[in-house]
Amino acid sequence: MTDLDATLAALADPTRRGVVELLRKKPRRAGELAEAFDMSAPAMSRHLRVLRTTGLVEEDHGGDDARVRTYRLRKEPFDALERWVRDVQAYWTNELAAFKEYAERTRGAGVARAARATAPTTTKKR
Repeated sequence: MTDLDATLAALADPTRRGVVELLRKKPRRAGELAEAFDMSAPAMSRHLRVLRTTGLVEEDHGGDDARVRTYRLRKEPFDALERWVRDVQAYWTNELAAFKEYAERTRGAGVARAARATAPTTTKKR
């Protein structure tokens, strides 16, 4: 599994996306996150483990109590995700530009054919 695959798999879970949203505002303790989602500490710990192992978050054991862990987002995995999304967007931008060019080119030819098909024909009398 690539790093991007792991990032997408981790973010596929709505609870983990919610944790990312909360951490965007400020770093938080695991207990705060569990409380915000009304879930047990062990359940939140499993979500945080996934986010940690994929590199999306990091934990800090700073402060007076080493048992207290604060979680914060890491920038690098989100940068990689953003690059991938930009590449996909560029692909579709190019595809749509090519389609527009084709449509404009063939529409001009189609208008000319339609005009010829509907033009009155003249017959010569002898």
